[in-house]
Amino acid sequence: MRAQHRPERPPAFTYGRHKRIRSSGVEMYAEGIPLVNLAEQYGTPLYVYSGTMIRERYHQFDQAFRNCPHTICYSVKANSNLAILRLLASLGAGFDVVSGGELLRVRKIGVKTARNVVFSGVGKLAEEIDLALRSATLMFNVESASELELLAARAINLRKVAQFAVRVNPDVTTHTHPYISTGSQEHKFGVSWREAPALYRRGAEFRQLKACGVSVHIGSQITEVKPFRLAMDRVASLVRLLRSQGHKIRWVDAGGGLGIPYKRDPRLDFAAAAKRYAIALHQPLKSLGVHLLLEPGRAIIGPAGLLLTRVVYRKDSDGKRFIVVDAAMNDLLRPSLYGAYHEIVPVRLREDNPPPETVDIVGPICETGDYFAREREIRRPDEGDLLAILDAGAYGMALASNYNTRPRPAEVLVEGRRSRLIRRRESVRDLLGPECV
Repeated sequence: MRAQHRPERPPAFTYGRHKRIRSSGVEMYAEGIPLVNLAEQYGTPLYVYSGTMIRERYHQFDQAFRNCPHTICYSVKANSNLAILRLLASLGAGFDVVSGGELLRVRKIGVKTARNVVFSGVGKLAEEIDLALRSATLMFNVESASELELLAARAINLRKVAQFAVRVNPDVTTHTHPYISTGSQEHKFGVSWREAPALYRRGAEFRQLKACGVSVHIGSQITEVKPFRLAMDRVASLVRLLRSQGHKIRWVDAGGGLGIPYKRDPRLDFAAAAKRYAIALHQPLKSLGVHLLLEPGRAIIGPAGLLLTRVVYRKDSDGKRFIVVDAAMNDLLRPSLYGAYHEIVPVRLREDNPPPETVDIVGPICETGDYFAREREIRRPDEGDLLAILDAGAYGMALASNYNTRPRPAEVLVEGRRSRLIRRRESVRDLLGPECV
């Protein structure tokens, strides 16, 4: 029997019969391991990642840009687990970081890895800049005149040369959530088109600064390529202007932002979407001979992870039906923060096929906003059943907190028929440890 209510997602999460359990129906697997086994071994809530899918998505993205010089700088903020960073580094990835802490994570997997790091972020501190200079990072994305002055001062103090790009704001409108749109003048990121040439001229006054690129990032979870093309058209014109003024611009940092279909559509193909994205970026730049820096995060890691949770209670209230699970908004914040949609499916599908019901799937935190789905139709889950919250690999654990003094989940990486713990479950003792009475 195959699950008929949703398309499969090889090679990561598929339904099949559990060979060791005599039961009717099918169960969801993470590669070669039943999710029920992972829940028994590691407990719930539990983040589960597919190593095979991470590799596949990375290679598909890399292949899409095969016709132009490029470096994939994985966006660490999407998922910063050390094991995942090490896996991506083994595939040849560089990294995009937005804090000193993220840079230290990259250094943890290999000091030389920092040489392929782009340091972004609107509020870099002096100590973070010093760390990046000592780490010989590839490039700083400068976001203000004040930051440029501080970068010069720290480079002079440490007797280092800092390669930099100015992050320009192309004022391109994108159809995404306001919290993750970054490309218009009303946002805190980048500098205006008019200001950018002056910053490059100011940078040229310092021997310790070397202008080498132009940076742009218009937002996240963008599922159409037209905004990327518009942004690159404007970047190309700026590169020509800067070169005419004597600046040796070799790199264009195109940022990230390529979205994924959280509402599953079997007609969508990631390899094809990545190719369309590559064409939109490369076409305006191909005559300039620049090296593209790309910062995908969600596009690679999002569909490769899920959050496994167990039903604690069923609750009916005047016709309103709630499914209370052991995961909460502190474990996966996106639905509460953005109203984001995540597909939620039963781990075990019974052959008796109970009719679907419309429910709210909620967590135990003392907030009305603690929910994963509202008015969602789902096959009836009973107390004790497992549910899989899909496409949770990006901005899941990275945004997790300890609200309500809740320890964060464990994380597991699956490779074929093997799983390994890549972050142990926190305990309340871990949370109380840093506090002083």
